[in-house]
Amino acid sequence: MLLAIDIGNSNILLGVFKEDKLLHEWRLLTESDKTIDEYGILFQSLYRSAGLAVEETKDIIISSVVPPLINTLEELCKKYFHLNPLIVEPGVKTGMPINYDNPLEVGADRIVNAVSAYEKYKKSLIIVDFGTATTFDCISHKGEYLGGAIAPGIMVSTEALFHKASKLPRIELIKPQTVIGKNTVASMQAGIVYGYVGLIDGIVHRMKEEMKDSPLVVATGGLAQLIATESETIDEVDELMTLEGLRIIYNRNR
Repeated sequence: MLLAIDIGNSNILLGVFKEDKLLHEWRLLTESDKTIDEYGILFQSLYRSAGLAVEETKDIIISSVVPPLINTLEELCKKYFHLNPLIVEPGVKTGMPINYDNPLEVGADRIVNAVSAYEKYKKSLIIVDFGTATTFDCISHKGEYLGGAIAPGIMVSTEALFHKASKLPRIELIKPQTVIGKNTVASMQAGIVYGYVGLIDGIVHRMKEEMKDSPLVVATGGLAQLIATESETIDEVDELMTLEGLRIIYNRNR
């Protein structure tokens, strides 16, 4: 079995594959101050709850945008799985040319998503990832990474609103019944949800004009479904994009 680990700023996503089939997935809070043993015990507990044995894992691949956690998770793999993980970093075969001023600047998560989406759809793409940051990544019909855009994530923006506007309450982030809110909570929900829909559609429309070849727009990340239901530009939602990308990259480096 293959264990795929994606370390994001807010969450750590885990997936266990048997050949090409995803058996189990888990989403954890990213906590940089957790020790190797704390994470190790947590991983073991997740395996037991799924009826899996740690010993069944024969390979591990890790991508990360949180540098302090790479060493922690790498040492965890050695101590608890007795394996040296493959780290997605410069030199790893992705099969995708990176047309960026400095390819080393592109986050591992963005490359993993790009590889996954292109392998699945085999056409030009715009990938929208709703994470701590909302990222837009453009892929040519030849499978080249062209670049993209980065905007503040939904939760980052809402936390700033709660922090700076002390009279506004914390709210549940759901779609409101109307755009014109009749109370403070509904007004905030309308502003946040439809404001982000406008941000997504506005950037995607401009990217499509530059790409000029009708790219498919695919969304991923925790809040992708919420925004996709209201967006006029998002065509597909793929919540497992990152894990599938890690599996593909692992196979390309075997």
